[in-house]
Parts: sequence; C-alpha cells; structure tokens
Amino acid sequence: MWNNDSELFHLMRSKLFTAVVGDILDTLGYLHQFVAPQIKPLHVDMVVAGRAMPVLEADVYEISSTSGRSEIGTKPFGIMFEALDSLQENEVYITTGSSLRYALWGGLMTTRAMHLKAAGAVLDGYVRDSNEILELAFPTFSHGTYAQDQGPRGKVIDYRVPIEFHGVRINPGDIVYGDRDGLLIIPQQVEKQVITLALEKVATESEVRLAIRDGMSTVAAFEKFGVM
Repeated sequence: MWNNDSELFHLMRSKLFTAVVGDILDTLGYLHQFVAPQIKPLHVDMVVAGRAMPVLEADVYEISSTSGRSEIGTKPFGIMFEALDSLQENEVYITTGSSLRYALWGGLMTTRAMHLKAAGAVLDGYVRDSNEILELAFPTFSHGTYAQDQGPRGKVIDYRVPIEFHGVRINPGDIVYGDRDGLLIIPQQVEKQVITLALEKVATESEVRLAIRDGMSTVAAFEKFGVM
C-alpha cells in the first residue's frame, strides 16, 4: 500500500488516528507505547508522523563551563545545532532528559527543520515562539509554551541514540505518530504489520458504524465484526 516513507506517512496522516494504531499495538503485545498525555500538539489539528531522530538533553547551570571536564560543557547549547542540522526528510526531532525549567524548541529551529523537510518536533518540555510555529504550521508536540531560554539552563549532549520518553523506549528510526488524542511510538521492527492491521481495522470500524446507525445493537455488532 506504500512504496516509501513519504507515501507511508501521508497515508498515516490522512487515513489513521492514534487510537486505532494504539489498539493494534495492544493486540500485538506492545502495551506501553503511548507517552504521557501531557504531551499535546501546539494546535489541535496538528498531526505528526515520521521517523524518530532521538536527542538527549541535560540540565546545566551556566552557558559555558569554566571548570568542567567535557568539551560539550564549553559550548552554548551543547551539540544542539549539530543535532538540528542532522535532521533528514521525514524525521522527527524528539528530545528528553531535561527538567521543565525552559523551552527546548523555538521559531528559528522550526525554520531550519522545515528547510530540511523534517516531519515535526516532539519535546519532553516546552516550546517558545509559538505564534511563529503556528504560522509555519509545523507539527510540534510538547508540554506547552514557556518563553524561558535553554541557553544557560540546558544542553544537548547526544543525538541519534536510544532514549526513553516517559518510559517508552525510542530507537532511531522508530515511527513517531501523534494527533490531538495522544502520541505513540511504533517500533520499526513491527511497523508494516501495525500499519496494515490498523488500516484494516479502520475499514471494519466504518462497517460497524453503518450497522449501528441502521439499528444493530453493540452486542450483535461486536459478535459479527469483532471490533468496537
């Protein structure tokens, strides 16, 4: 049903929703793939679908370390710019590791990500420059908005490495999928099976909806179609 990632993610954005994908993951034994419900889209109509480019952030307490032992400590923002510049088409910048004291994403980062044809940004923290991001309509998911800068407060210390986001393991290349109802991670090794079954479930649910509208009871509908 798809030949490449661009077709796959267009299909997901136009035909699927997180509830049905989450149901399929449950049936396959992947019971903990949704991140916490506090992670919301900046606008309710935003949908993100792309491959994870995980980024690891850490709190700091000065812009440039004067006494530390790490080269990253001497660089403002750590290696955030390198991480951002490494984004590829259809990838999602997804980061965790820091406290909720500052913003992890902003307008200029959005402009750069869009130029690189990235699919979105998911932050275990806040975003700022929200009006600019909304004007650009770039899919952005976070705890909300907060203008405080990360400059003297946080640094990116690594990227394209496995991370855990609210207890959900994310490896580079896993699928990040989110809408107004939640955000989940589809492990790369089961993505084809998950998406195929989710599309089938959507088609079956359409049949159930029509049957219920015509008067079929929910008991009879579930017995006949096996979904509800």
